[in-house]
Amino acid sequence: MEELNNLTSIKVDKKLLDKEFDKSMNDEFFSKIVNKLKLDKEYLENYTSFLEESSLEFRNCSNCKGLAMCKNKINGFAYLPRIIDGNLIFEYKLCRYKKSAIKKEKSLKNIKNFNTPDIYKEASISKIYKTDKNRFKTITWLLDFLDNYKSGDKGLYLHGNFGCGKTYLIAATFNELAKNGYKTSIIFWPEFVRDMFSNEFRESLDYVKNVDILLIDDLGAENLTSYNRDEILCPILQYRMDNKLTTFITSNLNIKELHNHLSTSKSGVEEIKAGRIISRIEQLTEDIEMISKNLRK
Repeated sequence: MEELNNLTSIKVDKKLLDKEFDKSMNDEFFSKIVNKLKLDKEYLENYTSFLEESSLEFRNCSNCKGLAMCKNKINGFAYLPRIIDGNLIFEYKLCRYKKSAIKKEKSLKNIKNFNTPDIYKEASISKIYKTDKNRFKTITWLLDFLDNYKSGDKGLYLHGNFGCGKTYLIAATFNELAKNGYKTSIIFWPEFVRDMFSNEFRESLDYVKNVDILLIDDLGAENLTSYNRDEILCPILQYRMDNKLTTFITSNLNIKELHNHLSTSKSGVEEIKAGRIISRIEQLTEDIEMISKNLRK
């Protein structure tokens, strides 16, 4: 009699499992998961409740627009099934938004800027202003640089009018390289040399001398002294030239104008010392002028 009762119980449980599973199969997302697994119904029926949970999270993900909208139990993850050695297991998988956030977080660790606005860390090639034909040469150069970059390649001496977006274009390029594991740094030169007597300056100087890819931003806008020219700028450029480290420079001055700026200090006209700086810049960079509308207006 006891065996008969057990068999009856098993049949009832099986009938309930069938009913529950068939009911769940009416759900679009449940059926998509089941059909993708390609396992026997009898086997899958034992996991109906797990599959229902997965289908709910799958549904949430299908309508999600970002991590801030995530409705799943664990933000940025979906509880989904997969098959290992013929067995069904359930695990939390990263969604595309979480993967992107992790990738961005890793890339940000490769970016170390000095005295620059946070906007440059968010600069993106996809967001650059492309409708001005006067920017085409620069943009083309930078895209080609990205596609073909290898350590030690020449950087760019990009000069032009105030506010035309020189720094943003290079920052966007640097951020793409940071995603690929390169260490990048931007130093706003006028502010950088003003900080030269701070306690942290020596450490900062060592960092920018050695970083994989460096931008010296707004060179020529500083209050020139023989010291910041000969004891800070020249050693940075010399070290990076000797060690084949990619270097970019932005300026409102062309090379001739920069030479004139670097020649004049409180101690008088110093053509030879200025010439040494210009020679190193020409070794490290290619020269492009970009005259475009002022985007800051």
